[in-house]
Amino acid sequence: MTESSPGSQPEPDALFAEPRLAACYDVLDGERDDLPHYRAILAEHGARTVIDIGCGTGSLAALLAADGLAVTGIDPALASLEVARAKPHAESATWLHGTAEDLPPLAADAAVMTGNVAQVFTTDEAWAATLRGIRRALRRGGVLVFESRRPERRAWEEWQADTAETVHEVPGVGTIRQRSTGFEVALPLVTFSDEFRFEDGTVLTSTSTLRWRDEAELRASLEAARFDVEEVRDAPDRPGREFVVIARAV
Repeated sequence: MTESSPGSQPEPDALFAEPRLAACYDVLDGERDDLPHYRAILAEHGARTVIDIGCGTGSLAALLAADGLAVTGIDPALASLEVARAKPHAESATWLHGTAEDLPPLAADAAVMTGNVAQVFTTDEAWAATLRGIRRALRRGGVLVFESRRPERRAWEEWQADTAETVHEVPGVGTIRQRSTGFEVALPLVTFSDEFRFEDGTVLTSTSTLRWRDEAELRASLEAARFDVEEVRDAPDRPGREFVVIARAV
């Protein structure tokens, strides 16, 4: 399995890069209702070779490997990749340490970005570099599938209002208490911080900044990176909240 060094992209949040948090991430993140949707889109397009950009702890990549697809998962957080490598079917995938800019020309059928991945690129330069890296790694006619929250839905208002502490039971670790410690809205950017308290008294914090882009902005950036937008769908697990973009490399 190959490894490469991270490029000039945002540093991963502590939630993904701090080993103790990364080991708990799948429980903290909750059920991934979006993954069957991505599997279905890839099957619909007949993809057999897939790149999971920002694969994190490898939940989708491992599922795709179990389906018999040739999967490459790439992420800048080594701690998350270590969790991914320990999952069932992980031995059938290739795991790369890096970002989309570091991808070799794989001539892949498809690339995916699930969850918040497409929104972590807060500058136009970082987003454009990411799209260019994905385009180089896809074959002509390959598809890029990703989601991005709809700005008009103003999801950050719900997040900002939800200040209740949550309690997670992590097998082999114990109880983790999570609470919000900071929130800043400076559109199109939203920054939020969370504190995680472990049973032994350890307290770790993680701060994330996400960028909101409207549909016109997404379409223009994809066109500039040599993609044709085939379709913008709704997310069946979060109706009305997300763009699910399907674009083809030209």
